[in-house]
Amino acid sequence: MSQWEIGPIFRAMMRNKVGAVLIAIQIAMTMTIVVNSIFIINQRAALMERHSGIDEANSFYLTSTGFGENFDPKSTTQNDLALIRSTPGVVDAIQINAIPTTGSGWSMSFQVEPGEDKQDEGAAIYMVDEHGVNALDVNVIAGENFNANDIRWRPKSSRNWPDIVLITKAMAQSLFPDTPWQETVGKTIYISQTEPMIIKGIVDQIQAPWVGWDDLEHVVMTPEITQFSSTRYFIRAEPGQRDRLMPLIEEALASSNKQRIIRGLHSIEETRERSYRGDAAMIKILSTIMVVLTIVTGLGIVGLASFSVNRRKKQIGTRRALGASQGAIVRYFMLENFLISTVGVVIGAALTVGLNMLLVNLFGLNAIDWYYIPSGMLVLWLVGQIAVLGPAKRAANIPPALATRTV
Repeated sequence: MSQWEIGPIFRAMMRNKVGAVLIAIQIAMTMTIVVNSIFIINQRAALMERHSGIDEANSFYLTSTGFGENFDPKSTTQNDLALIRSTPGVVDAIQINAIPTTGSGWSMSFQVEPGEDKQDEGAAIYMVDEHGVNALDVNVIAGENFNANDIRWRPKSSRNWPDIVLITKAMAQSLFPDTPWQETVGKTIYISQTEPMIIKGIVDQIQAPWVGWDDLEHVVMTPEITQFSSTRYFIRAEPGQRDRLMPLIEEALASSNKQRIIRGLHSIEETRERSYRGDAAMIKILSTIMVVLTIVTGLGIVGLASFSVNRRKKQIGTRRALGASQGAIVRYFMLENFLISTVGVVIGAALTVGLNMLLVNLFGLNAIDWYYIPSGMLVLWLVGQIAVLGPAKRAANIPPALATRTV
């Protein structure tokens, strides 16, 4: 880009300052919104891609709610689990108080030392029996799984907790940051500030029910079955058998005991889609806004360039008559747009950082990664060059003879 080329371009821009300024502002605003939108979209997409740790593709759950004076929660649960586990196509089944991605569950605080003033870590509570590890498809990577003798029945009025637990690797690392997670087996943690629980085993991964929770992989599994009139069963099917088993088990349970209602039959995949529906909607909205803004900006550049070509037809014809090649005319308008775009993306870079700081302070979002800004600048430069290419080629096709015509 030589001084000879920049001079005429700059003087022409000064004669049409309003158009150039408006396009620069439009580019700046587009970059600000698009770059922050892409960053938010990538963050949301990463959240949606997190695996819950369970066999999502083959699992489902339902709720049994008993009624009547003769309804016996304990015997009903025992009979239901025996029926479900004996059904061909079922890998395993458990009664459980909460399920990953459902948005409903129990949580408690845990400490490594007893006392009100001790640091604690929040965790979701999953109450399971010895089948829990297999039914949920999690792996015990240190220590041991529960056995049948560990399991207790929990009445609705109970306020105390079992003496042993399984915890996730992430929970072990948070509770004992200075100890290798494998060595936390056998250590004591405290629930309700003073009640001790011994870590019997470490499982690899399972998420809490709340997908928006910061401590999503903080999970504690307790060896107990609830004696509540309303209970939830989690069933893991063999690959390809889930959809066949869902209505089959629902009907079997409904027929086996007339003193209860079977409801809330859902697959984990369906539940996951529902839990992340807000994030998916946000991605669609932001993507639409980005596309519309980029198109509008491109059309604005085309309009400004076309207006500039129409105003300067005689000037262009004169340059062609003086020996300027078609390539030189195209380069002239490409460089003019590049200068306008540069002003726009530089302002846009500053606005992008400012908007991100505002989002961080107001909504607790993460600070934008540095590489988003230069990437956005490159994209907007490219959009500008593509948008101006058509008008630039039309300008290059203006014949030299136009210079001799009078208006």
